[in-house]
Amino acid sequence: MTGKGNMHRNDRRWLAGASFAALILAMPAGALAQEAAAQVAQDVAPEGEVADIVVTGFRQSLGAAINLKRQTVGSVDAIVAEDIAKFPDQNLAESLQRIPGISIQRDGGEGRAITVRGLGAQFTRVRVNGLETVATSTDGASSNRDRAFDFNVFASELFSSLVVHKTAEASLDEGSLGAVVDLNTGNPLAGKSGFTFVGSATGSYNDLSKKWGPRLAGLMSWKSDDGQWGVALSAAYSKLDTKQMGNNTVRWSQARFDSVDGVPCFTQPNSGGSYVAGAACDEAALAFHPRIPRYGEIAQERERLGVTGSIQWAPSDATKVSIDGLFSRFRETREEKWGEVLLRSNERSIDVVNPTYDDKGNMVSATLNDAWVRTEHYLRKSQTKFYQLGATWDQDISDSFRFTLLGGFSKSDASIPVETTLVFDDRDAQGYSYDYSNSRRPVLTFGTSVTDPANFQLAEIRDRPSSTINKFRTAQLRTEWDVTEGFTVKAGAVYRRFAFDTEGYTRDTVVCGNGGVDRVLGTVNCSHTSAFGPTAIYGLPVTSDLAQLFTLKGAGAPAGTTTQWLVPNLATGTDYTNLYERPLAVDAGNTRGVVEKTTGGYIQFDAKGEIFGLEYAANAGIRYVKTDQSSAGLNNGAMVSVSRSYEDWLPAANIAFFPHKDIIVRASVADVMTRPSLGNLTPGGSVDGFNYRISFGNPFLDPFRATAYDVAVEWYFAPQSVFSVAAFKKDVQSFPISQTITGTFASTGLPLSVIPPSSPPAIQPERPEGWAINTIVNGSGASLKGIELAVQAPFTFLPGFLSHFGGIVNATFVDSSASYTVSGPAVVPGGGNIASVRNATLFGLSKRAFNGTLYYEDEKFSARVSASYRSGYIDQNSGTGNIFEGYNSTVNVDASVRYKLTDWIELSLEGINLTDEYRDRYTDLDANRNYEQLHFGRTLQIGARFKL
Repeated sequence: MTGKGNMHRNDRRWLAGASFAALILAMPAGALAQEAAAQVAQDVAPEGEVADIVVTGFRQSLGAAINLKRQTVGSVDAIVAEDIAKFPDQNLAESLQRIPGISIQRDGGEGRAITVRGLGAQFTRVRVNGLETVATSTDGASSNRDRAFDFNVFASELFSSLVVHKTAEASLDEGSLGAVVDLNTGNPLAGKSGFTFVGSATGSYNDLSKKWGPRLAGLMSWKSDDGQWGVALSAAYSKLDTKQMGNNTVRWSQARFDSVDGVPCFTQPNSGGSYVAGAACDEAALAFHPRIPRYGEIAQERERLGVTGSIQWAPSDATKVSIDGLFSRFRETREEKWGEVLLRSNERSIDVVNPTYDDKGNMVSATLNDAWVRTEHYLRKSQTKFYQLGATWDQDISDSFRFTLLGGFSKSDASIPVETTLVFDDRDAQGYSYDYSNSRRPVLTFGTSVTDPANFQLAEIRDRPSSTINKFRTAQLRTEWDVTEGFTVKAGAVYRRFAFDTEGYTRDTVVCGNGGVDRVLGTVNCSHTSAFGPTAIYGLPVTSDLAQLFTLKGAGAPAGTTTQWLVPNLATGTDYTNLYERPLAVDAGNTRGVVEKTTGGYIQFDAKGEIFGLEYAANAGIRYVKTDQSSAGLNNGAMVSVSRSYEDWLPAANIAFFPHKDIIVRASVADVMTRPSLGNLTPGGSVDGFNYRISFGNPFLDPFRATAYDVAVEWYFAPQSVFSVAAFKKDVQSFPISQTITGTFASTGLPLSVIPPSSPPAIQPERPEGWAINTIVNGSGASLKGIELAVQAPFTFLPGFLSHFGGIVNATFVDSSASYTVSGPAVVPGGGNIASVRNATLFGLSKRAFNGTLYYEDEKFSARVSASYRSGYIDQNSGTGNIFEGYNSTVNVDASVRYKLTDWIELSLEGINLTDEYRDRYTDLDANRNYEQLHFGRTLQIGARFKL
């Protein structure tokens, strides 16, 4: 392939202009690479002639991305198709982490959401083929019911380019403090004439699940000989079973125990009476202990299907019409099996023996008598279906005036038809011991037999079906007028309607209430809740057909840990209790909605020329947007709706100087905004009965608003090479924060039915200490600053075969400061948590991130190894007296080897997470207590790619 490009006139004009998004939308990978090769040829050829060079494969894609970055005025990074298809990436998030400044959060061993320059997923806007959209999934432990985009919904094979806009322009869609990410499918008119087919077939193997799964992809395209018609269709399918193994504490907490080393802590045992202060009892009460120490297994079955289609018509060089469609379906089945002790809210009856403490106030080991032993079996089936259909009309009215009309709709439907848990309890178990001396590898030993059905009762049944739907409708007009040579006026208008709706329901039932007949079958006479001991009845009797034996393997548990226990059999248990025939109750906290109608427009001036002999290119303009917002949520049993409107004027300016043909100096300043989190806008409330906490939304929250500054220097020191340094700063003027007061449950106006039936206040809603009532208010702001370094180059300066090597390295250093209201430890036994204001980084912000790739490529053979490091970060406020919670640092290593048998077939071997990195989640920033320690295993992929 020579370095000559062949582009439509509407496409080629963008190279001299400033709209990188329009350029990349207009071209597929082949055209991108061709244009890059042409640019490289011009860079290295003597004046007056263009060299004839050959650039292929992975290097070709890197060169394409570099040259497109070089054309922009603002800060932009990209990955093009050869790059995506040949990284060992399971989805788009894992592809995006190769870009400087981007880190990802993995869920269930796969990348899910991205952080750009320290700002989390909710601050990033995503467009698919130019249309803003949201795709949410129910992967991992939680559902996404907010603005964050779940990239795991899509296979990376479906897209020809990923573009990340790190600085704002007036002509760029608003809504991002972090970045605007463009995901672009192919463009058949920019390819070669005739029929093209590319396909791949891969087998994936996970070494924890010990199972294989298929991964298939294919692209067909056709372009008429006259270049007027083009059609493309692509599809990707994958299925893989994986496992997560390890331990969990579900946070640590403080509480008063029944006795410590035989010393009574209350005037009467197990329940009732008053607290008796003493050295041993006070020390135990003020120390933090694991709430639910446990080992277990999480099995996941993931199936991903995606289809894209494009039809294009260009009757002349002045006109092009495109219709693009995308469908994706992501299914997951998640099954969990745990063996645990429920210290949470049950410490009152537990006798502590031989406790030991560390210097951070933790009870790191103890033996527990009268402990509440629990085993549980959880099953969730979820599915996300994503649809998008869009159309674009590019029209040149004259040589100096043109417009683009863009419109379309998208829908993301994430549903959970089944989310079931069955629970076995043994509430007076003896001789349980835990030891967190090695905090990430605890020894958990059950004294009472947990393999004997007679020791258990079926105590709880749960089912929580839900659905979350996001819809976008967009119409946009963009115009350009070349007023004179080097001066262009851009103007446009946009209408966008975003609708978010989530519904949640529960069938949760505690088998026994406060005495009386059981609530499930009506066949058992339950004991009063104050009853204690082996004769207490708190559930249905467990028989062998209601249970199954679970054996723990591969969790890294030390010697002495109990590795076998009974868990409920979901098939027989749900049938026995008629769980799925029980009536549904509304889950108030997860039944809400938001509708946002956005209208606005922009004007932008693009210029290029010379200042005092220094060549420059610049754009400056302002964007106006009005947001009409309607929020709905359940309050006091009724759906309440609140409406409001707000306006934003968002000026932006970018300039690039060219002191040398290979050096670019960029600077940018802009006002930017991100709309409030959807979960914070609901006028309704939700209840955490175990922590006596009630959360209310605030539909009158202001958006996150900030002024963003950026300066960068880029040195294109050789073909396909760049060294860049960028410094950035964001002053956030408005930053919502939580505010907590103490009050009674009755004061909230919420109905008693919203209290989880398995939590203590379901029986007695009020308590002397009251409830923590939390809401979100407009805060004073936050700040963020950082630096980004990147270097990329083929090692063509080395002799012989070494010249086929190359490398990519980038590093990001970020710091930020924000004020949060937190609840710290109690200072007296049985006392409440102490509220205070704490400065910390923004949620989701890692102070350091590194990415590196070393590659080799010749005509037949190619190999790459990539490593990604992300330092620890906090991701949310915690509870039970812990200050924040988050994740410790991670390093992920991936690699691939490819061999081209012929011009049309290539074999591959790829490895993902080769070091089997653990996900280390902690609670409390200062004490770094073990919250979760899980690993996902390595994934190997063996396959072939072919093209016709």
